[in-house]
Amino acid sequence: MAKSTKISFSILFLILALAPLLMSDFRISLLAKFLCFAIIAVGISLIWGYTGILSLGHGVFFGLGAYAVGMYLKIQASPGGIPDFMQWSGVSELPLLWKPFANPVFALFMMIGVPVALAFIIGFFTFHNRIKGVYFSLISQALVVVFVTLFIGTQELTGGTNGLTNFTTGFGVYLTHPVVQKVLYYITILILLLIVLISLWLTQSRAGKLLVAIREGENRVRFLGFNPTTFKVFIYCVSAAFAGIAGGLFVLQVGMISPEMMGIIPSIEMVLWVAVGGRYSIFGAVIGAVLTNSAKTFFSESYPDMWLFLLGSLFILVVLVMPNGLVGVAQSLYAKWFRFKTSKKAGGTSYDANTNLQ
Repeated sequence: MAKSTKISFSILFLILALAPLLMSDFRISLLAKFLCFAIIAVGISLIWGYTGILSLGHGVFFGLGAYAVGMYLKIQASPGGIPDFMQWSGVSELPLLWKPFANPVFALFMMIGVPVALAFIIGFFTFHNRIKGVYFSLISQALVVVFVTLFIGTQELTGGTNGLTNFTTGFGVYLTHPVVQKVLYYITILILLLIVLISLWLTQSRAGKLLVAIREGENRVRFLGFNPTTFKVFIYCVSAAFAGIAGGLFVLQVGMISPEMMGIIPSIEMVLWVAVGGRYSIFGAVIGAVLTNSAKTFFSESYPDMWLFLLGSLFILVVLVMPNGLVGVAQSLYAKWFRFKTSKKAGGTSYDANTNLQ
């Protein structure tokens, strides 16, 4: 990792660690939600930025992780262990599918296990048959439609359109207590830091170089004796695991999950977070997720009648003017500044700083 990147990450996480001292409980809860989104963005950066696979279905993995933890929390919050929406549907006994989720360890395991298993199945059959590009993107989006329809249609098992709500306790604590919320905030920061470090290690390893090689020329990688399918399935599963973890943390902090949160629009927004920050950068993915959602909150609070237009204009501006995102702009400015300093040290009298900065 470059020295400048280390400094940037250190400053970022120091600011996040000190945020509870400067912000209200409401703002901290919003920031915690944004950090959950940053975890998803890191996974999308790995699969899209580094490997060149555009997934428009990460909302499914996020939702599956969230529902896994939400099922445990709903059982804990329900008198008699039977959720209220099941009682409204005439269910008198907890369904067999739900019973294992009464165990918190099992719920946490499934938070990662279910998204990874689904990613492995979808990834193996699509990548093995060399389906890629826009075709894979369409398949991943179709996956969203299937799961949203399934979750809405099974009211007695998933809560239907309303999803899972009204969580009060979990893991032996009151989730809505301000102290517990702050503890969850710091847990989210630590998990995000761990995922960022794992991702940076992965991208700088030999496997990471192969991922970039697959993005630049998959057939060349195959001719060199490597199997791109193995690496693509692997990184797809890693990305799904990150999304599942983000979903579990989201439920603990927000206290609800519904099929709407795993739909097409949220899935596309996840890609936009990475595009804004810079899809070729782990740091950019984190920054993009936090800044984009912060801008969304600011516009919706300050300009409720036109915030969608302002947010849409922001996305258009980034795509047209900053194709490599905010980090790409920062890297470009740094490169120009470095060339300027190098030229000055070399004593170049004909160097024009204004020309170089155009």
